[in-house]
Amino acid sequence: MSERTFDTNTGFKEKAILITLVTSDNKRTGGDPELSLQELEQLAETAGVEVLTTIRQNKDTADSRWFIGKGKVQEVKAVAEELGATTAIFDQELSGAQVRNLEESLDLKIVDRTQLILDIFAGRAKTREGIIQVELAQLSYLLPRLSGHGKNLSRLGGGIGTRGPGESKLEMDRRHIRGRIADLKAQLEEVVRHRKLHRERRKKAGVTQVALVGYTNAGKSTLLRELTEADVFVENQLFATLDPTSRTLELPNGREVILTDTVGFIQNLPHDLVAAFRATLEEVNEADLVLHIIDSNSPMRDEQIAVVDRILEELGSAGKPQIRVYNKKDLFLANNSIHALPRTAGDNIVISAYETEDLTLLRQSIQDKLTGDTLVFVVPADRGDLIALAYRSGEVVEQEVGEDSLSLTVQVSRQQYALHGQPLNEYVK
Repeated sequence: MSERTFDTNTGFKEKAILITLVTSDNKRTGGDPELSLQELEQLAETAGVEVLTTIRQNKDTADSRWFIGKGKVQEVKAVAEELGATTAIFDQELSGAQVRNLEESLDLKIVDRTQLILDIFAGRAKTREGIIQVELAQLSYLLPRLSGHGKNLSRLGGGIGTRGPGESKLEMDRRHIRGRIADLKAQLEEVVRHRKLHRERRKKAGVTQVALVGYTNAGKSTLLRELTEADVFVENQLFATLDPTSRTLELPNGREVILTDTVGFIQNLPHDLVAAFRATLEEVNEADLVLHIIDSNSPMRDEQIAVVDRILEELGSAGKPQIRVYNKKDLFLANNSIHALPRTAGDNIVISAYETEDLTLLRQSIQDKLTGDTLVFVVPADRGDLIALAYRSGEVVEQEVGEDSLSLTVQVSRQQYALHGQPLNEYVK
């Protein structure tokens, strides 16, 4: 059996067997096993791996030595030899000892879900912040597992599990890796400090922020590009874009808001990755409005919505004003999906990112959600400060001048009024 069938220069693919262990514990806490396995196959394909077959085992608990049972290890070995596999990819996270034991028993490269996702992220990060975050996540993941990656490190060539820090860094002792982690954290803290300053400036300037969130491959980057003409990479694959992108979006009333695309979510998103990307994900917490982009054509749509809702709750953003945007209406109608397509009503809107009328409807929905009630303020004519506050708190749609007062009808912006308008409360008519 060849040592490796994939190399980044030659383009040969690794050939992998996907393995998942379904226990009562991960059934309870890890989400839908079938959805997770489907995603693992998509992740492997995204990483340039040819998936040969999948193997599933139901077991009460994971085996401390091999993760799967001893008999199942022999089955995997036989299947790998028959199909010519070079890699086994596990849908759950493995310990260093389990990786070492599996490599010795199977003579395959062993990769788990977390390592696979980190590898994809390493290839997608382009900005300084993204590169720092990914390397930090990789090193945090690898540090306790160094003793379990001996054979992986000895294998030459490219392929999954070798991007990012690279062999030379992985062979350093723990002290050097801890030093590198400390250095990366210091660099990230500086990036976070700059990001925080930018956020504070935007707040002081009264800039309204709208965040795009959603399951990976739901169409967030496509929507950002179509709404704002942003030059962003768009591809039908998981994690096509990684680094957050912000662009100015003009609403129907001429008002401008900042629209930010964030990293896509996925079931069982690695803990190290969430921790490293918290600074980026906190953009959601600072947003005045969250657009939850949903792939209406996905057969696992409801499960994907639940995953996003759960992650938003973990980030502390569950209570944010939100619009659910059911995207890919065109694909849904073309495929005659078994799901019912929700109606556009309330905080739900059904669109195709490629239809101009739908984009106009979405812009109007964003405007309506950001705009509060229409209020009438009657202020003393000599109080220029209050008149200025009224103009800063929303859009003045009507003005009447009295003998010693000024009546202003204002379509109030929720965010702007919360920031500037409190002194006007006693002057509401």
